[in-house]
Amino acid sequence: MSTARSAPDDAGVVAVVGEALVDFVQSDRPEPFFEAFVGGSPANVAVGLARLGAPVRLAARIGDDPLGRRIRRHLDENGVDLSHAVAAPEHSSLAIVGIGDDGGADYDFRVEGTADWQWRDGELRKALAGPVAAVHSGSLALTMAPGADVVLAALGRARQTATISYDPNCRPLLMGARDELLGRVERVLAVADVVKASADDVDWLLPGTSPEEAAQDWLTRGPALVAITLGANGAVVAARDAGVVRRQGLAVRVADTIGAGDSFTSALLAGLRDRSLLGAERRNDLESLDGGTLGELLDGAVLASAFTCTRRGPEPPTRAELAAFLEPVAE
Repeated sequence: MSTARSAPDDAGVVAVVGEALVDFVQSDRPEPFFEAFVGGSPANVAVGLARLGAPVRLAARIGDDPLGRRIRRHLDENGVDLSHAVAAPEHSSLAIVGIGDDGGADYDFRVEGTADWQWRDGELRKALAGPVAAVHSGSLALTMAPGADVVLAALGRARQTATISYDPNCRPLLMGARDELLGRVERVLAVADVVKASADDVDWLLPGTSPEEAAQDWLTRGPALVAITLGANGAVVAARDAGVVRRQGLAVRVADTIGAGDSFTSALLAGLRDRSLLGAERRNDLESLDGGTLGELLDGAVLASAFTCTRRGPEPPTRAELAAFLEPVAE
């Protein structure tokens, strides 16, 4: 991956739509037992994009409670534009995260009646207007009532001018019956250009289907590019013209895996922006990506994901950190 590449000034803004919550993450120290991090898959993607130098705005509903104020401060300090965030009267959402011996994360949520899911008609129109080259959403924002249908409708409108990016980020505890969720996923695939999912998502949504098969099937439903992350085993990506490209994972010491998939998405979108491949007018170019370019994009996304695993919480890397991470160890 070349971390020196940067997008031209007119490459546009990436807008992210969805939840911004607080993760209470199990600590590896006796006291305190939990550490608090600002998280939520869409918010993590927004922070990751900002740290990679992409101009990004987050359309989120953020409460004016202690957790909401912490969320706003964290996003603002990381350079995420919150001018289109809604000041919500509801309380903030909370995730409680246990960490396994392998660094894997197990989630429990406190989300009933909270701010993130209460989208109303009109709240997203201005957020996705202007110089927006891409819109990313996914996870709970596209499945939690009553706001999920509002978000999906907004993505459909935004597709007229912007690249649409989607991560199902399945949370079986909150997303209802599998068949119903699969139907909703397929509705979003019909408007998406770029899709990122995990092998766990595929296993739950399409039992017995390999990541490669899932990626190729989803290509037939609308997207130009589908990437499936495989944890420590890297990732696979399929595109219309280039076919299937695979990359192995990087061997790192894992602190935890929180936000690793979101960092993958951030780096993938930043890589597309760097190459001026975002925006509805570039849809044909996205569909005709060659294998070499696809491999470069995948290398960058795998690198960012691996780096995130080396430190606790959803903490995506900056370009400078990725450049340093690539430097050979001095003998």
